Amino acid sequence: MSITHIEHIGIAVSSLEETIPFYEQLLGTKCYNVEEVKDQKVKTAFFMVGQTKIELLEPTDPEGPIGKFIASKGEGMHHIAFATTGIEDELQRVEANGVRLIDKSPRPGAEGLSIGFLHPKSTHGVLTEFCQDKNKK
Repeated sequence: MSITHIEHIGIAVSSLEETIPFYEQLLGTKCYNVEEVKDQKVKTAFFMVGQTKIELLEPTDPEGPIGKFIASKGEGMHHIAFATTGIEDELQRVEANGVRLIDKSPRPGAEGLSIGFLHPKSTHGVLTEFCQDKNKK
């Protein structure tokens, strides 16, 4: 298995402008990156806490995944992401073990990562993401 660590925890928020100052104060660190991922209809903000990132996710479209999530569940924990050194192999491995995939192959994500999501109906209710730094194999 090539899972190396928790890459980030994703938190859905209505407004980065309102939420970033809260997390800066709570965590005692500054937001180091804000980025829009247009094809996912989301704007992200990142904080580093040890080896793990906190990713705030603001919808840029109410019909996008984060917009729909907030409309149905409100703000809060959205997903957990695990870093891997072999995302294609990991997606194939879990699918072979009966896990339903949202992404059968990796796609581009924030911060230049390759990402793939596992369906929460197959992961005991937790939306799970695999991430691989494209520069690390």
